[in-house]
Amino acid sequence: MKRIIGFFIVLILGWACSSDSDTEGTVVVDPINEVSFERSAMLINWADNIIIPSYEAFSTDLDLLIDSFDAFKENPNEDNLVKFRSSWISAYSSWQHVAMFEIGPAETVGFQLNMNIYPTNTDNIDEFITTGTYDLSLSSNRSSKGFPALDYLLNGLGENDAEILAFYNNGTNNTVFTYTEDVLLDMKSLIGTVLSDWKEGYRDTFVANDGASSTSSVDRMVNDYIFYYEKYLRAGKMGIPLGVFSGSTLPQNVEAYYDGTISADLFLEGLSAVHDFFNGKHFNSETEGESLASYLDALNTVKDGEDLSALINGQFNTARDMVQDLASFREEIENNNPPTAMFLAYDEVQKAVPMLKVDMVSAMSISIDFVDADGD
Repeated sequence: MKRIIGFFIVLILGWACSSDSDTEGTVVVDPINEVSFERSAMLINWADNIIIPSYEAFSTDLDLLIDSFDAFKENPNEDNLVKFRSSWISAYSSWQHVAMFEIGPAETVGFQLNMNIYPTNTDNIDEFITTGTYDLSLSSNRSSKGFPALDYLLNGLGENDAEILAFYNNGTNNTVFTYTEDVLLDMKSLIGTVLSDWKEGYRDTFVANDGASSTSSVDRMVNDYIFYYEKYLRAGKMGIPLGVFSGSTLPQNVEAYYDGTISADLFLEGLSAVHDFFNGKHFNSETEGESLASYLDALNTVKDGEDLSALINGQFNTARDMVQDLASFREEIENNNPPTAMFLAYDEVQKAVPMLKVDMVSAMSISIDFVDADGD
């Protein structure tokens, strides 16, 4: 009984901490300094030093993943299975650095929806493998492909590597190789389209659209950035599995459920990507360019006597420290009733939402263009 009461106390605290308007203190902006900041310089830094290089790195990691699959298909033994799985983890980690850029070409192809919808639909995957009949281009099959499908194909077809290998090596299951290959080729086609479109025209369109309207690149990118942080990182990776919005834990909804060990690591990669983008940090470099942080500094945005950019950076760091102390999310949820430590970490992740969604956009005169519909 005490455990049940404790669960609902923590759950109520999670809900209480998740209001978008839960922002204390007064934000002060010096409007005189607004014209001193060039949005175009920030857009150039985003496009040339962060977004395109991140896509290029992800494309390379996906090529390596396909190469490891080819080796496994040629010789499906335990060593090649382990290497295939390792390449999947590397590419999945790389994905976390491009997932937030759902703008332009990525928005057109539904990059996020086609790459990383979880939990994956294992019933569909099993049927597709059995029948050999499927169409991965259908929106109804988005939950049957991408990284979560590979998680099932690499980790969920048996209780251990021996059973997984037996499934692949069963002569009646040859379609499992075909299906896995088709999932990989679908992913490769998507990144190929997105990357080529960025390089062959959209980059210039993105940079040129440097105004201050709701359809400008800055306003749209900021909205997509906050949406990713709030809905995919905070809610998708943590809040939904924790049961913050449903009232009961859903461990099967963690990212990389069948692997069972890397969900917290993937979250931390995503948080690092969000944090680095806020500071305009060049991909795979310590160099920083014009950014949301420098924009706030140019506006001299202060909250409770402290620079808002410093407060946001501090909150990202606090959230990271809390999550780093956790086991994998699946383990935290399945082994603790309630998963108090993960709830407390979630609260620190949530605290950045009003800083971004209320304080930052208010200072920049940017309107939020998406509807908040998850009850937070």
